[in-house]
Amino acid sequence: MSFADRDGVIWFDGELIPWRDAKVHVLTHTLHYGMGVFEGVRAYNAGEFGTSIFRLEEHTNRLFRSAHIMNMEMQWTKDQLNEAQKLVVRENNLDEAYLRPMVFYGSEGMGLRADNLKTHCIVGAWNWPSYMSPEAKEQGIKVRVSSYTRHHVNISMCKAKANGHYINSMLALKEALDCGCEEAILLDNEGYVAEGSGENIFVVRDGVIYTPELTSCLDGITRNTIFQLADDCGYQIFEKRITRDEVYIADEAFFTGTAAEVLPIREVDGRKIGEGHRGPITERLQTLYFKAVRGGLSDHTDWLAPVR
Repeated sequence: MSFADRDGVIWFDGELIPWRDAKVHVLTHTLHYGMGVFEGVRAYNAGEFGTSIFRLEEHTNRLFRSAHIMNMEMQWTKDQLNEAQKLVVRENNLDEAYLRPMVFYGSEGMGLRADNLKTHCIVGAWNWPSYMSPEAKEQGIKVRVSSYTRHHVNISMCKAKANGHYINSMLALKEALDCGCEEAILLDNEGYVAEGSGENIFVVRDGVIYTPELTSCLDGITRNTIFQLADDCGYQIFEKRITRDEVYIADEAFFTGTAAEVLPIREVDGRKIGEGHRGPITERLQTLYFKAVRGGLSDHTDWLAPVR
């Protein structure tokens, strides 16, 4: 089913409108130049808490940071966008959902110098099954190191979750898929591991967890969640530069992201990682993560924002 042809409602500039009427003009500035910011957010059935958005405030805060970095003026408060996200889940009668808040420039002007542009905002929510199969969450996925380099900090603004950045991700992912892999690892401009096409990456060696510094990587909210869960378990995580061959000889490796959740890596560039399937530390953190999003960790129920 086309994303343009669905039942339901979308929040658009402060109003709920029918899904099929949520349209913009073909000369919308962001469509032509890619200047926009967005979030990927998930709501889960969290048991006694009901349907709840996971780490809603953190996602909204990052959306506002992204807009600030890109010098896009926000017309709404954080509280308004938090309520809008709850509203679209409720009004679309979703038990679990993927949410997409996006801030973009309209069709008020054209060209790079356009100085009369207005920021607009939409929030959509729909049922989106798991990014990977249940088998992938247990056995892990095959990954290829991409020939495409991740953004340099002085070429683009790496801390913003910006629409145009994802051209880089799409190229890297398509290359990986064409090679029979399910995901890509992108290196930074100095040749060190940065992240996946839409995920942060962690590696485990001798019981210690490592992850790349956030130089050219997005400051992931699932990444932050794993830091907290690892600390709860007594694991140490070190942020450092990681070479691709360090990934090859890791005992375990996994991706994290709102869409990917916690996803084991079993193979990189034809090299088996560890035992070639999900390792024990990955499994423990993955289990805790899924408990957290469904309200099963009493110490972290503050991460849940019930929609009702």
